[in-house]
Amino acid sequence: MPISGWSPSPAQRFIPIATPDDPFVTERGELLRDAGLAYETWGTLNAARDNAVLVVHALTGDAHAASHPELRGDRAGWWEPLIGPNRPIDTNHWFVICANSLGSCYGSTGPRSLDARGRRYDLRFPALTVRDLVSAQLRLLDSLNIAQLGCVIGGSLGGMQVLEFGLMAPQLARRLVVVAASDRFHAQGIAYNEIQRRAIMLDPAWRGGSYDDGAQPANGIAVARMLGMLTYQSDACMTERFDRNAARYSAWPEFHDRFDVEGYLHYQGDKLAQRFDANTYLYLSRAMDSHDIGRGRGGPLELGHLLRADTLFIGVSSDILFPAIHVAESARSLRAAGAPAAYWELDSIHGHDAFLKEFERMQDVLRDAVGTPALAQGRDASELAVA
Repeated sequence: MPISGWSPSPAQRFIPIATPDDPFVTERGELLRDAGLAYETWGTLNAARDNAVLVVHALTGDAHAASHPELRGDRAGWWEPLIGPNRPIDTNHWFVICANSLGSCYGSTGPRSLDARGRRYDLRFPALTVRDLVSAQLRLLDSLNIAQLGCVIGGSLGGMQVLEFGLMAPQLARRLVVVAASDRFHAQGIAYNEIQRRAIMLDPAWRGGSYDDGAQPANGIAVARMLGMLTYQSDACMTERFDRNAARYSAWPEFHDRFDVEGYLHYQGDKLAQRFDANTYLYLSRAMDSHDIGRGRGGPLELGHLLRADTLFIGVSSDILFPAIHVAESARSLRAAGAPAAYWELDSIHGHDAFLKEFERMQDVLRDAVGTPALAQGRDASELAVA
């Protein structure tokens, strides 16, 4: 489905991960017989094919983690300050890959894609789990003939996938960096997601998920995003930025007084409705809810034996979506079970969104954690103390 507020980078490519002869089988046993992922790369793969870093995006992200300087006018990526020559994820050394998640709407196969008969999947698209998203990434890596990854790194839904990656393919990555995510998604986060989904599904334009192109439930997804933005912020951040200031923007008729924070939420909601598909929001938020690395695997001891890559968990002090206490506990329990896991906390008022804002304060830690040889300083990630 065309999305007016988003366009792919010229560097985006597409690779099949499922064919009728080799279908993609979801964790629940459903089949996708024709599917693929959109992806971008930076840097050069070495002859041994073992210098790759996989970057994994969050819920509404895409494959464009950084710009491509060789492409004139290419837009900045969502992790622009962290990826490139002489940056923490140094493209002089690493071959960086970022793929749009299976189920997303930014080039990969998802619920608004066409099936073999030319019909929108809509709600006929298979339900997805975090493990399905990782399985799709593994198929991409296999197609690219990647022998080993130096690191897998990502935040939020991306961080969930990083941790599952280390358990599903323990020999493939040397290091893992799990940012603003824990070993499972807790009840509070599931509750936030359900309210957002309900806002979309109660919009009459949703039509049971079978809305027309260009007529998605914009009001529903805008309200969902408004709530989502609250889970990405903190009280201190909101107070510092907006306090009780009068509104500067509002797309809705006045109802008595308006405050600046209301206008901000309206703006963010309306903007997402222009660039992101509603059914995709439903599918990927539900995939987040599935996240529990212990599901079907036993307790911490079994998980500790499975996880072999040096793993750094990064929590954010003011995060209410993935509270730092849960992120730290994930590192502690895995380390106690024998896994090479460590924890570092970013002290920031920016809440969950800090990993998309506090680039300068994260640079040194990420250099160490990713393992960039030319720029690594200080201790190895595996030697960081668990707080």
